[in-house]
Amino acid sequence: MFTGIIEQMGEVISIEKEKGNIHFRIVAPFTAELKVDQSVAHNGVCLTVVSISESSYVVTAIQETLDKTNLGSWKNGTKVNLERCMPMNGRLDGHIVQGHVDTTAVCTAIEDQSGSWKFTFAYQTNQVTVEKGSITINGVSLTVVDSADHSFSVCIIPYTFEHTNFHQLAVGDEVNLEFDIIGKYVAKLMGKN
Repeated sequence: MFTGIIEQMGEVISIEKEKGNIHFRIVAPFTAELKVDQSVAHNGVCLTVVSISESSYVVTAIQETLDKTNLGSWKNGTKVNLERCMPMNGRLDGHIVQGHVDTTAVCTAIEDQSGSWKFTFAYQTNQVTVEKGSITINGVSLTVVDSADHSFSVCIIPYTFEHTNFHQLAVGDEVNLEFDIIGKYVAKLMGKN
């Protein structure tokens, strides 16, 4: 389980394809604290650490993960939002994030609001957002500002803009979405999904 509060950014330094899988080597400041078989969220995608060496570690994305996320578009130099799993005695500063990405979305607009930024995203699935509800974008726990069928917007404060990969997003870029787990259960019970 994660909170959607990004700890650090890492960088992809090598990519190795093996059959339907892709192995990503990531450099991250907290690599020395990791252990093999630990879960780490990468742009909101829960991946298992499979090997560690000095300042980098390797995670593997299988075809199911590649089909539902934007990991297949990563290349050497891609900056990745990172969060280690939540300790059970910690605070839940964001919201309940599973690290199980539901779909991708495309950034359709970025508005500079003189001190903050408003990002708008469009997606294709039947999942829903609600104003003031929670959404996870590239692993970042955020509050929905505007909500419509198949689109929504969020506002980003300067700290989040600088300390996540939001400062690199451009209109047309693809991001990973995880919808709020409670909302998904309610939608299923109501027959919306």
